[in-house]
Amino acid sequence: MRKVFNFSAGPGVLPEEVLLQAQAEMLDWQGLGMSIMEIGHRGHEFEEVAKKAEASLRELMSIPENYQVLFLPGGATSQFAMVPLNLFNEKKTADYVETGLWSRKAVTEAKRYGKVNIAAHAEYQGQLAYIPSQESWTLSEEAAYVHYTPNETIDGLEFQWVPKTGAVPLVADMTSMILSRPVDVKQFGVIYAGAQKNIGQAGLTVVIVRSDLIKEPLPFTPTLYSYKTMSEHHSLYNTPPTYSWYIAGLVLDWLKRKGGVSAIYEINKRKAKKIYTIIDNHPDFYINKVRPDCRSIMNVTFYLRDEQLTSLFLEQAEKANLTNLRGHRASGGVRASIYNAMPEEGVDLLVAFMADFAKKHERRLAS
Repeated sequence: MRKVFNFSAGPGVLPEEVLLQAQAEMLDWQGLGMSIMEIGHRGHEFEEVAKKAEASLRELMSIPENYQVLFLPGGATSQFAMVPLNLFNEKKTADYVETGLWSRKAVTEAKRYGKVNIAAHAEYQGQLAYIPSQESWTLSEEAAYVHYTPNETIDGLEFQWVPKTGAVPLVADMTSMILSRPVDVKQFGVIYAGAQKNIGQAGLTVVIVRSDLIKEPLPFTPTLYSYKTMSEHHSLYNTPPTYSWYIAGLVLDWLKRKGGVSAIYEINKRKAKKIYTIIDNHPDFYINKVRPDCRSIMNVTFYLRDEQLTSLFLEQAEKANLTNLRGHRASGGVRASIYNAMPEEGVDLLVAFMADFAKKHERRLAS
């Protein structure tokens, strides 16, 4: 068991079992006398790795046959461009829901290729951020698609429901919550996710796209940014990030051994509840700035009422082997990212540390 618990928002913690298997196979994969990193991506050996990873993802998410699964380079940020390049056609308008930094970045990129309508944005009830109900959204009549970010890592704001968009394809950036809870893929036109949270290591992006949406992209689209091209070549038009793909396969197998997405969802809810409970039980010491019905189960953000204590909190947490808890530079405070691979033991130690830290310093606030 590793001694350090890594609460980084990404690249995030990987399962220890996966790291040990990758370590054991580093120099000699499958008895070939070579590392998986050295194997050609067009050989039958890597072809089996790729097929197995896709099969595992399809099984875990119950992905229907009329959806293509792509394993692409570029990070989820590349999809901020690939989505409009591939889904804009005669309809050069798209609806975007803006709930945080990452959805704002997606909006900025999409504006390069067409018109963007902000259908809704995060709102505030006092100091608490929340996602407005869909009844208040202003959706376009001629939108090519509707884009949203189910979980915003920086502020810890998460949808607990899926928007209803009728015949208009729903596009979701699931980078920080994919495989953390069950989703009905049939409700979406496109799902995309960077791997470095719940799928594996950085360098790989998974795209799940309904087959009827794979068409000719906008005329000036780079070849590597065409869903059609990448689908026709089974994600192998050029050399893919092979090691990241291999690690993803190991993580997906690990998740299956853990009981799948439904089982990990129960664990994730339990982990998040423990941290939110300690925050709520110390309202004069810790603050969470998200309305309870919109709180993320992947990225728990909070602040110390005495902001001068934040540096001390982070310093002492580090000494207690609770690492990477500093909030994003845009928001400050504390952020505990508790992705699938974060052991419940790590959360328990964090909660105990938070309780002890509050007990030691609450008198300072009272005086």
